[in-house]
Amino acid sequence: MEEQKNNKPNKPKFNLSWIYTLVIVALLVAFFTGNSQQPGGISKEASYAEFKTWVAKGYAEKVVVNKDASTLKMFVKAKHIREVFNQGTKQTGNNPYISVEFGSIERLETFLDEQTTAKKFNGNLKYENEKNSFLVSLLINILPILLFVGLIVFINRRIMGGGAGGGGGLFNVGKSKAKMYEKGGELGITFKDVAGQEGAKQEVQEIVEFLKNPQRYTDLGGKIPKGALLVGPPGTGKTLIAKAVAGEAGVPFFSMSGSDFVEMFVGVGASRVRDLFRQAKEKSPCIIFIDEIDAVGRARSKNPSMGGNDERENTLNALLTEMDGFGTNSGVIILAATNRVDMLDSALLRAGRFDRQIHVDLPDLTERKAIFNVHLRPIKTDDSLDVDFLARQTPGFSGADIANVCNEAALIAARHNSKSVGKQDFLDAVDRIIGGLEKKTKVMTAEEKRAIAVHEAGHATISWFCQYADPLVKVSIVPRGQALGAAWYLPEEHQITTKEQLLDKMCALLGGRAAEDIVLGRISTGAMNDLERATKSAYGMIAYAGMSEKLPNICYYNNQEYQFQRPYSETTAKIMDDEVLKTINEQYERAKQILEEHREGHNALTEMLIRSEVIFAEDVEKIFGKRPWLSRSQELINEEKETAELPEAETPKEPELLESTTEPTETEEENKD
Repeated sequence: MEEQKNNKPNKPKFNLSWIYTLVIVALLVAFFTGNSQQPGGISKEASYAEFKTWVAKGYAEKVVVNKDASTLKMFVKAKHIREVFNQGTKQTGNNPYISVEFGSIERLETFLDEQTTAKKFNGNLKYENEKNSFLVSLLINILPILLFVGLIVFINRRIMGGGAGGGGGLFNVGKSKAKMYEKGGELGITFKDVAGQEGAKQEVQEIVEFLKNPQRYTDLGGKIPKGALLVGPPGTGKTLIAKAVAGEAGVPFFSMSGSDFVEMFVGVGASRVRDLFRQAKEKSPCIIFIDEIDAVGRARSKNPSMGGNDERENTLNALLTEMDGFGTNSGVIILAATNRVDMLDSALLRAGRFDRQIHVDLPDLTERKAIFNVHLRPIKTDDSLDVDFLARQTPGFSGADIANVCNEAALIAARHNSKSVGKQDFLDAVDRIIGGLEKKTKVMTAEEKRAIAVHEAGHATISWFCQYADPLVKVSIVPRGQALGAAWYLPEEHQITTKEQLLDKMCALLGGRAAEDIVLGRISTGAMNDLERATKSAYGMIAYAGMSEKLPNICYYNNQEYQFQRPYSETTAKIMDDEVLKTINEQYERAKQILEEHREGHNALTEMLIRSEVIFAEDVEKIFGKRPWLSRSQELINEEKETAELPEAETPKEPELLESTTEPTETEEENKD
């Protein structure tokens, strides 16, 4: 039966535009056909003077006047047809006529009266309109309506999206634009494709379990959270986690951006919110995912506009009502993602709406390694690649940044006609993303090149002898992007930062300006970025972290975006400025002192930079010796090397865990007594 159904020919679907087309064609055919059918034989155009001459000779049989068109038709007598048309009746027909335009109807009537009195014209004088005047008036009346309907159709299909996808069309402007996936597997993404973020995955896996087996929770009286908000910096995988939830749950998945709710028409956003939740209830159990919810969920009290009828606020109010309106165990779960949670309205974050905030932070070392393994699957790599090394070289990188590194490395290898992607390709990709594109063709004078080498060697020297400064990776004086030179470091990942660490990093930032001052005897604009970062760090220490002698243990942080008043007085601001200036100058003098103590090594490092343009930490170690303080990452590397060098018999074993027994021992009973 199914095969027979499939073999039936596909009949064309009925379309209302066919009727419109047929009506227009019929009117046009009737118009031209009626216009071409003449009332008698052939016609001939003549002047008014010729008309008067023929009437005076007695050729006119009758005259038909059309007052509206100011034209007349003079029908010629049969015996005078050859004199007027130079043809016989066989060619002209029985009733040929001449068509004449006249100026004044009064003069025409006077002339015909005179000819009638003179017995030159004894025919009839008639007044009538053209036969096709009805069709012309009909077209004149209908044509504006047809044009208006065509304009409506054009606006409907072009401006409002053509009516496709369920959300377009002039009459569907209030419909939801959410894309629905009947099965999450259509996206092709599961939790296996999400590396790292174990805490976030554990939170959302509970949502998946509820959608698969809700009775397991409801039987115990539990209530599944209505909404979960994914919070984190850009590129950390918030949208990817939502897609993985849809792929794992196997339920209908509605995906929509926060900006899709807001339109120029009043009331459209609220209408789309209601339509979205109506569709979700019909497809329950299901998931609604709203990406970048801050576009519609911004705090109402923080909006500086003075208007009382804000479309965004109306949309937010509708969203708040719908989220708190449907039943607790209806099976509709809302996921949302944003990187600006501080901008959201507090009513949106309360319990009962978004019950949970799942933080999707930047990946740590172990998570970066897992993310690299995911993105390296389709890439052909060689044996020189060390994933652990790449993970250590990319601190602070998000998942999107790591994906970009892998892609750039593959492009660089292809540019060099390599058959596989190697370690150096990945290092070049990291440099490309952090520093920008190399500009080896940029012309610099020898004096400028030496000044840049002195500056970068100053950074390297200070960071080598400051305990808490980031470990040096390499120094380059090859221009990249807007920078003329750069020093690459391997920042340590700390959960908290001490005052000593901040001061050492500030001293390393000021090392370039200090080296110019000592060696060259002048300073340049090359330290502008260093000074900016040092100033921001100093203000953060004093105004936010309370690391000041005159303003200790006080934080003036204020997250009120639209508050135009500072949370401190002018006197306090002056104290802050003085403390910042004092802190930066102290570290600047400290940097100059370190450079004076190691001036020979700094000069040697400068000359090496001028010759090689790029030097690594091993080259710095040959000049200054081993760094007095090992970084945490270097300690981990050394521990791995020592563990790998131990023979199998000497490899330390983990202590065996004793199995707990249900019965207490004698010692435990004594302790209880």
